[in-house]
Amino acid sequence: MHTVVVGTSGVTASDVLAVARDGARVELAGEAVAALAAAREIVDALAAKPDPVYGVSTGFGALATRHISQELRTQLQRNIVRSHAAGMGPRVEREVVRALMFLRLKTVCSGHTGVRPEVAQTMADLLNAGITPVVHEYGSLGCSGDLAPLSHCALTLMGEGEAEGPDGTVRPAAELLAEHGIEPVELREKEGLALLNGTDGMLGMLVMALADLDTLYKSADITAALSLEALLGTEKVLAPELHAIRPHPGQGAAAANMLAVLKGSGLTGHHQDDAPRVQDAYSVRCAPQVAGAGRDTMAHARLVADRELASAVDNPVVLPDGRVESNGNFHGAPVAYVLDFLAIAAADLASIAERRTDRLLDKNRSHGLPPFLADDAGVDSGLMIAQYTQAALVSEMKRLAVPASADSIPSSAMQEDHVSMGWSAARKLRTAVDNLTRVIAVELYAATRAIELREGLSPAPASQAVIEAVRAAGVQGPGPDRFLAPDLAAADAFVREGRLVAAAEAVTGPLR
Repeated sequence: MHTVVVGTSGVTASDVLAVARDGARVELAGEAVAALAAAREIVDALAAKPDPVYGVSTGFGALATRHISQELRTQLQRNIVRSHAAGMGPRVEREVVRALMFLRLKTVCSGHTGVRPEVAQTMADLLNAGITPVVHEYGSLGCSGDLAPLSHCALTLMGEGEAEGPDGTVRPAAELLAEHGIEPVELREKEGLALLNGTDGMLGMLVMALADLDTLYKSADITAALSLEALLGTEKVLAPELHAIRPHPGQGAAAANMLAVLKGSGLTGHHQDDAPRVQDAYSVRCAPQVAGAGRDTMAHARLVADRELASAVDNPVVLPDGRVESNGNFHGAPVAYVLDFLAIAAADLASIAERRTDRLLDKNRSHGLPPFLADDAGVDSGLMIAQYTQAALVSEMKRLAVPASADSIPSSAMQEDHVSMGWSAARKLRTAVDNLTRVIAVELYAATRAIELREGLSPAPASQAVIEAVRAAGVQGPGPDRFLAPDLAAADAFVREGRLVAAAEAVTGPLR
């Protein structure tokens, strides 16, 4: 099994995906253990002094004015975890929780938190044992970190609360730790706070969304090309010289992808035949511009994610010169903004895909295709309601595109009087990504059927490869009405698992 070694300088997006989704093992680098020990010496020295230090010998948030005596500090750290583990609602997905835990470990290993090496090792042990704390949907405002979600993880470290074992069964955390020979940790000064104070949940969901969207944007280029073919459109608008004079990188990449899929098509260029058109509709002609803008948004989001992956997010932090200083680096605004940007871009990509699907189904705009791509229109309804489903998904995505980061609800007796809502932005983006997958699947279903209905005209080799692969995956072609939901589910899985991109790339080579 692949092993990810965590050092002091952060981790990569591929590390996060390996641990969160693929179950990779985690090890602490020697430099991380040394940095943990050195920072802990600083915290222990400060804890022994009579002067109050936030997070070490004081209360938290609006209660930071109280100096806590040494005999109560272990209780203080235990209490912050228990009281902050106040999430509600449905359970969060296993991959999200694993990303959350791993990214918190990343910051702990930076040597800026003052956590003891044995606590960090126990965090790695939980991940390696496949023990996943039960984390709930609601409880983070995206400021002072993803507090409630991280608290539920810290609670498991203490051997309290509930967690899911490697077999998928939810049980008391104490039982799971005992079965795997893991000793619960007893938190000392600063450690409880250090385990809760980060943007790890929203960052983990950003990293995973970017990975999924990378596949989905390629998928959308492929289905846009298939729709262009099915509508007998022209590929001339995809010429590199046209996109070079408006040099947005994403736009050029999307146009190049579509052109690669369409190479050798016998369906394109018929826009001047029986019903001449000077130009194709915007949903066809402007596909690279819309998909390209989304790609460029992803590039910015990836830059933010990479910076955050290299960061140590905690408050207070231990500095190399021995100071322990309060700061505001836990504020989730940088991550929250790009999560919202991505939801907006995904909604627009879904919207243009739905417009192409609707055009394929409308006999007045499809240039010779049967109404709703039905076998016997009137007796058969064809894909009429498949487009309804697609429209409903797009409508929800437009609602999900409303920014969460524009909101702020003050908390902690007005100490935390401006929050990012980054966790909420991440949660709605996950739904948007799921919906975008389904929207692209419906366009794929419609476009492949429409191409097969163009008798006497041959699609591009890449298009033909996609059609053959999707039919082999259980998505049926033209014919009388049938129970559509299984076909749509099979098309969804075909897109979601990356098989659409793989089928096209088997002919085109790697798409951009």
